[in-house]
Amino acid sequence: MLVTAGAGLSAAAGYDYGDADRFRELFPALHRLGLRSRYLVGVPLPPALLWGYWAVHIDDIRHNPAPNSLYQRLRALVGDTDHWVMTSNVDALFARNGFAPDRIFTPQGDYGRYQCTTPCTPTTWDSRPLVERLLAAYDPATGAVTDPQALPRCSNCGGEVEINVRIGPEFIDAPYRPAGDRLQDWLNTTPADTRLLILEFGAGFNTPGVIRWPGEHLARHFPHAHLVRVNPTHPQAPADLVDRALPIPADAEHLLDALDAPHPAPDPTVIP
Repeated sequence: MLVTAGAGLSAAAGYDYGDADRFRELFPALHRLGLRSRYLVGVPLPPALLWGYWAVHIDDIRHNPAPNSLYQRLRALVGDTDHWVMTSNVDALFARNGFAPDRIFTPQGDYGRYQCTTPCTPTTWDSRPLVERLLAAYDPATGAVTDPQALPRCSNCGGEVEINVRIGPEFIDAPYRPAGDRLQDWLNTTPADTRLLILEFGAGFNTPGVIRWPGEHLARHFPHAHLVRVNPTHPQAPADLVDRALPIPADAEHLLDALDAPHPAPDPTVIP
């Protein structure tokens, strides 16, 4: 089984970047400025506000130690099946809820690391100490980091830094290539006649080349593969895969609820 996931899975798990109410709760100062969602890439905020946002956002979605029931239910569904995970999500919710970290490929990066913006070095750094330092100097009333000394700089060149997620060509993918290579080896050594299940959650058309289209390509490569596409708004599968694809127009929580619901045994006296 290959479990693939886009932003829709984490949204179903309670981390919806477009949730205006949650945004107002976490970022009241930014809400007063007219911002309404966590999609802030490219928004020209001053460094003190930008890093105040990143500190609260990453602490909430990446370093929150609380378990997530949706991801744990998905892990239980996968069970002992030989499996890998490929996700565009950068929140580590798979690894934090029971999936083996060495079998998770995150090609878009990880909020758990940051890098030099230039970059002057291929090194990336753990974001947890940075987030803790920023939060210690964070003022919720203004949304800003009040101590300029807390704002991060590259420890190598002294320049600006950014979270290690794929935004542009400066993205450092070195921490994620080994997992990608291991996933490719797993696929290369999987016999062509394997009944591979590609279980896709919440992968739409924002970045279809990361999750959605590769899953379709794999379904074509393995003639006995089946693609299950769980997506409340874009569940459609390509016409050439219609015989081996199951579109489910729902989110992950509704699917798992349906699977968990008791199903009465068929009545042997009734002819189907």
